[in-house]
Amino acid sequence: MKASLQICLWSLALMLNTACELPPRPNAADKGHTTTSPQPRQSAESDQTLGQVEEYIMVTTAINLPLYVNHDQSAFKAWGRKKGVKTSILGPSEWDVPTQIATIEQVIPLRPAGLLINGTDPGIAQAIRKAVAAGIPTVVYDSEIPNSQRHCFIGSDWYEMGRLQGERMAKLLKGKGKVAVMGILGMENMEAGFRGFQDAIKPYPGIEFLGKYDDKANVETAARLAADLIAAHPDIAGMAGFDSNSGPGIALAVKESNRIGRVKITTVDAEPEHLKLVKEGVIDYLVGQKRELFTALGAQFLYDMRHGTLKLSNNDAAAGVVPIPRTVITGSIEIDKKNVGAF
Repeated sequence: MKASLQICLWSLALMLNTACELPPRPNAADKGHTTTSPQPRQSAESDQTLGQVEEYIMVTTAINLPLYVNHDQSAFKAWGRKKGVKTSILGPSEWDVPTQIATIEQVIPLRPAGLLINGTDPGIAQAIRKAVAAGIPTVVYDSEIPNSQRHCFIGSDWYEMGRLQGERMAKLLKGKGKVAVMGILGMENMEAGFRGFQDAIKPYPGIEFLGKYDDKANVETAARLAADLIAAHPDIAGMAGFDSNSGPGIALAVKESNRIGRVKITTVDAEPEHLKLVKEGVIDYLVGQKRELFTALGAQFLYDMRHGTLKLSNNDAAAGVVPIPRTVITGSIEIDKKNVGAF
């Protein structure tokens, strides 16, 4: 892509203004992650090689979150190197959906070859519709955004992830005990997960659901909420987490209250810290996502649209045909003490 696009992206990164920080856990950041902006609260990352003429842009939020850096962004950059195209990663360093929306809208006039957008919040739907209307191949990943008119959604079935947690929790508790869930309230994917969990435990009248709690994807907040639940309900039997920091936060509170084994923990994601806690017997069960898979495939779908890899008519655009899958669910990975050594 022309040098002017690179300059515009630099300017865009410098204009990002963020708030409501979602901090990474200490020592968890990927050492290979760099930003073109001199300010740590503003980020734009590129992987470029001489002679590249196409640019594919990932737009997310909480751009420095280790989960995103180590999986989504790593896979996206590796895909770009393999295809010989330029990849850029844009978004605020904090959990700031309005700034993610502004980033999408400011990128649209630059006409990138494709947009890979993290489905963080239903509020980004209008910006996605603008990108699609501008003729930019657009794939939403991780969490579906209803009414966005995206060309494709690829990611996990969060209801299924919640159902798997609920079924495992019921088995761990032998159908009896008080349980609670936590994550980011209001997020489309996590709310679906909460519903899946609750539906899975409904057949067990001996399980009492205490409610869902907003840990804001923060370890300290999750630990405090878990400690409060233990104090208010000394007989609480289980807690389930739905963001990457829920499990470690719950585990911290359970360890500090000397309730390892007495409070069963299930949670999403399979970062090194999660795996370590499973090996220690603190966390009982993980539901991992295939993040590298849905990111790399999502990027490939953008490339296929751009290059007309598979034509389904004489003129797909004129015929209103989208020559890539509309929805792809990549599935989950279940991890417990029996198979944790493989990860």
